[in-house]
Amino acid sequence: MRLHPSHTRISFFRPLAALASVALLAIASTALTAQMGGMPMGGGQPPAAMPSPPATANVTLAGGSITIKYNSPQMRGRKIMGALVPYGKVWRTGANPATTLITTVPLKFGTLLVPAGTHTLYTLPSADVWQLIINNQTGQWGLTYNQSMDLGRIPMLAKPMAAPQEGMSLSFENSTATSTELHMRWETTDRYVIVTVP
Repeated sequence: MRLHPSHTRISFFRPLAALASVALLAIASTALTAQMGGMPMGGGQPPAAMPSPPATANVTLAGGSITIKYNSPQMRGRKIMGALVPYGKVWRTGANPATTLITTVPLKFGTLLVPAGTHTLYTLPSADVWQLIINNQTGQWGLTYNQSMDLGRIPMLAKPMAAPQEGMSLSFENSTATSTELHMRWETTDRYVIVTVP
């Protein structure tokens, strides 16, 4: 059977079209990767490269474990306290998701009794005395704050800092078997509360 000339042309051009499509996809993929600074296409940006990488603070008191999960924003040349973190407004005390406190034992933050379980931490910054807020709503984005869910508020103590700190941090320090200090540091601000086992 003799093929019509047009059928011969279609059969000849099909493999060429497929090859050209593959080449174009490869070029586009390379260009997109270059624009994204070599970041993996699957969205798997490594935590260390994120603007506010995830971080954890841990301590053991009276045989129980206390964990705080948060994201650590960076100064990146910005004025922080009284500007990026405004005074007189509730702050998520981190970045992205709400900062989470998980404790397997009851605790006292200052004079506030905090039952075992999962809670959310916020702060109320000011130029003078900060307040730590323990909130019972969990799983929310950090900008979501429901005051009616507050367990309570605790005045925070202050310590001087010798030099600015680039990344915001939460840490347990000066720990004993039954007490610790929870510190929030960023820029030149160090605020903390004493945590004990009741």
